[in-house]
Amino acid sequence: MNLPRRAEDAHAALAAAFNTKDVLTVMNMYDVTGIIVPEPGKPVSGKEKFEEAIKAILAIEGKMEIKTVYCLQSGNVAVGRSEWNITDGSEVKISAKGIELMKQQADGTWKIVIDHAFGAEKDLVA
Repeated sequence: MNLPRRAEDAHAALAAAFNTKDVLTVMNMYDVTGIIVPEPGKPVSGKEKFEEAIKAILAIEGKMEIKTVYCLQSGNVAVGRSEWNITDGSEVKISAKGIELMKQQADGTWKIVIDHAFGAEKDLVA
């Protein structure tokens, strides 16, 4: 899998990775020393916890789509706001609004350091 070479391409690359249903491909999109919030109020960090969270999401039948609302970059860091869903035919399995922090790697590619999948939901309380 090719990691995105532009921060604004990270959402599309992440959706494509999820749609492979390949844990290693998806894991490659993340800096596992960061944080993923696979469900509201339950942040996790570290390779094992990341893998558990990703496997749980991959277990949801359907196709993931991620729309980039915005991506703001300053140097080698960027923040993105997304609207994403997993649908199976016409059935929406899950839908949310997220916030992602990305960091450019030494080779010029981008990885997600913080993925708050529900971080932009209006009723979210920190």
